[in-house]
Amino acid sequence: MKISVVTAVRNGGDALAQSVQSLCAQTHRDIEHVVQDGGSTDGTLDYLRDHGHPSMALLSQPDTGIYDAINMGISRAQGDIVGLLHADDYLAGPDVLARVTDAFADPDIDGIYGDLEYVSREDANRVIRYWKAGEFAQQRLKRGWMPPHPTLYLRYRVFQKAGLYDTSYRISGDYDSMLRWLTQGRVRLAYIPHVMVRMRIGGTSNKSFAQMLRKSREDYRAIRRHKVGGVGTLVAKNLSKLPQFGARR
Repeated sequence: MKISVVTAVRNGGDALAQSVQSLCAQTHRDIEHVVQDGGSTDGTLDYLRDHGHPSMALLSQPDTGIYDAINMGISRAQGDIVGLLHADDYLAGPDVLARVTDAFADPDIDGIYGDLEYVSREDANRVIRYWKAGEFAQQRLKRGWMPPHPTLYLRYRVFQKAGLYDTSYRISGDYDSMLRWLTQGRVRLAYIPHVMVRMRIGGTSNKSFAQMLRKSREDYRAIRRHKVGGVGTLVAKNLSKLPQFGARR
């Protein structure tokens, strides 16, 4: 079972090395690393050419934003299964993708997801938040639930049936797409109760108050668009993050 791991990157910086190394260390070997570069100027391309995954498909070209880049990467993917690995994230252990393939042995499963740890940007060993996702149930969407996006792997047929990311979103395109896949697409998910990805804290959505406000507006737009709730769903979605700061594996 071939897994295509898509990385959309522009000026990946020092964190990129740990991301790539975590992918190269996987015990599951049938991997394609689809790297969609947005025109890096910081040495990212040189690093990837010298130290990238043996089965890397690298393309550097302009894009209109992160979701446009991800869409271009997915469109180039050759695998049966597709997941994302951002330059700031890394797989939590060498058996992550082996667990993914084991879960997809069930032909009725369209997608899988697991748990996520947010770690310090300065010290990747220091866990800031632990997101224990739990089992999926349709009614949880109204309470602001979503699978941790960096842990989500989908069969390629999901994108063919239910579409790619909506590039009109600048921050919440992942939330919008997951709601579409889970409502209109009726994607059947399986949960892996293990930390799959560690994500460095400090992404685009919380760089400033203006960005946080824009994210809330885009989240609300997605909630209304897919008819999973209203203001209460948005509030519940944000409040659900608070216990993650005190949670431990």
